[in-house]
Amino acid sequence: MAPHATSDSGLEGIGSREGNWETTTIHPPITVLASSRAVLSGSLTAGTIVISTITGKITSIFHSLLPPSDFPPGTPYIDHSPRILLPGLVDAHVHLNEPGRTEWEGFWTGTRAAAFGGVTTVIDMPLNAIPPTTTVANLKEKTTAAQGKCWVDVGFYGGIIPGNEKELQPLVREGVRGFKGFLIDSGVEEFPAVSSGDIRKAMAELADEPTTLMFHAEMIPPITASVGDDVQVSLPPLEPTGPLTAYQTFLDSRPSSFETYAISEILSLAHLAPDLPLHIVHLSATDAVPLLRQARAAGIKITSETCFHYLSLAAENIKEGDTRHKCCPPIRTQSNQDGLWNEMTRLDDSVIKTVVSDHSPCTPNLKLLPPHLASHVQEAKRADAGDFFSAWGGISSVGLGLSILWTEGQRRQNISIEDIIRWCCRNTAAQVGLERQKGDLAVGFDGDVAVFDDEANFIVEPSTMLFRNKCSPYEGMQLKGVVVETWLRGQKVFSRNEGFVEKGGPKGRLLLEPRVHSN
Repeated sequence: MAPHATSDSGLEGIGSREGNWETTTIHPPITVLASSRAVLSGSLTAGTIVISTITGKITSIFHSLLPPSDFPPGTPYIDHSPRILLPGLVDAHVHLNEPGRTEWEGFWTGTRAAAFGGVTTVIDMPLNAIPPTTTVANLKEKTTAAQGKCWVDVGFYGGIIPGNEKELQPLVREGVRGFKGFLIDSGVEEFPAVSSGDIRKAMAELADEPTTLMFHAEMIPPITASVGDDVQVSLPPLEPTGPLTAYQTFLDSRPSSFETYAISEILSLAHLAPDLPLHIVHLSATDAVPLLRQARAAGIKITSETCFHYLSLAAENIKEGDTRHKCCPPIRTQSNQDGLWNEMTRLDDSVIKTVVSDHSPCTPNLKLLPPHLASHVQEAKRADAGDFFSAWGGISSVGLGLSILWTEGQRRQNISIEDIIRWCCRNTAAQVGLERQKGDLAVGFDGDVAVFDDEANFIVEPSTMLFRNKCSPYEGMQLKGVVVETWLRGQKVFSRNEGFVEKGGPKGRLLLEPRVHSN
């Protein structure tokens, strides 16, 4: 075996760099991807990756650029230099909405959008599909709907709602990757918020299970000027601070105290299940960071994620009535965004471990866009156009995240490609119990690869937004970094030049193997 090379038993006896490949009667079918730059086991280096076309697993890694002559004649070999070979991204927070709301999104469109951006695994949230993933029967209905439609691998979260605590352990056995609950109205009636009593019951059921309990952490503090208690649409405050079409009015109605109050409530219950990992989804407010840091220092197993939009968009730049930016928790100020980046790039333990899309689409008409922004919507002008309180909340960005982070990282000048792989591949895989299979280019892992041109640019427009509804705050922006190919288990599924490999249909699998405890 060559220096700086790793291999499993599948390649032993077949040959080495020094002696070329030994003469054997049968060579294992393999595909080889190589480049002068690859992120292998979290580090940027030259790399040659050997993937079994039988198992789809990486069988050998060389930390050097091997020539095609080092492999059996006829071996499929591509040198992508100087483009970077990256692990396929794991987007651990996506709403695919099928069945029930497929006019918003679906497995086919959502996973194609993911593949376009080098995402090879998405984890589907328990809402906004109908039915939600709150029972085993509902999970089976969702997986049935997904059959034959997934262009990348798809895992599933379960949901916690009032009264479903006895469904939680069976859902673990059926392969859900974790559970999510809302501490505030979710915006859809089939997924009601949980009380502290409901959380206690869920913790009792999941205390010793190999899973993660996650929360949409917003609650209205006891004394507040806001009555905007609905995550998606809500009444404005009794005395709004300004016009309902002004983003600042909406931001004022959902201060950071919503998040800190909810996180304090969660932390007050953590002692009930001390071994159960807890997780805060889509953390927006930097005011919550000290609470999480103190809790981790005290031994509480809690982590958080933030989103591409909180790291790249700022309240000061959101124009009148541009409800494409509405989400909850809200996009906050530029100084808050800077604080999130500062936390993520700490040299010691950051409380923010992962970055995800929280792709939460809807049909464009539900965004109530004013006419000058509604280029993709054909409907009569509404009196409530541009009303941030009446518009549906959610940002569409699945498949754009790698380029969003790379663009912002280049502007900040202190973000490396290894940082992005840690946040969007290795840590997201670990968050959902896939750290032995996904999120890295290493022997034994799935051969999921994104070929990334870090110098190319593109404009976000309908042709580069592959999700179903072309309504996103990123439309019109120029982003740096282009995924030129996406490979799933050693098979190319997408090429920027040639499109999707339609022959044979989608290759994605449903990730339903029950989760096990991490070491």
